[in-house]
Amino acid sequence: MTRINIGRSNKLGYAAVIGLEGYARTSVDPDLYELIKLRASILNGCGFCVDMHATDGRKRGIPDRKLHAVAAWQHSKVFFDAREQAVLALTDAVTQLGPDTVTDEIWNAAATHFDDGQMGGLILAISTINVWNRIAISTQMEPPVDEKNPLV
Repeated sequence: MTRINIGRSNKLGYAAVIGLEGYARTSVDPDLYELIKLRASILNGCGFCVDMHATDGRKRGIPDRKLHAVAAWQHSKVFFDAREQAVLALTDAVTQLGPDTVTDEIWNAAATHFDDGQMGGLILAISTINVWNRIAISTQMEPPVDEKNPLV
């Protein structure tokens, strides 16, 4: 059975997610935002979003090696400063929620770089990409491949 296009079938709900996306995007440094979106998408196994955010990160000028390193950031810290490492750890914890995931250690490491409003922006950004990942995976969205988006 063909999956739905939520943007068409549930316009108001989809618009609400777009509204949250717009707010989150303006609340977080643009490069950090792409790292958050790429990391959460990798953790969630969302091929559509991994492709989108790797492509968007490249367009923003984030080096390819850094974008590739997001998949194993804990073992390639040379590519990330302390602030980025704290955000990636927070992204991991919020994306993989459980009783011991968003620990005080992870929270405090991020909070040393961001004030309360910025921390809230990070949490909303991480939460938003998790919503998009769930929409894309459940509706089986695939990355576009055409002349504008070749495989190589």
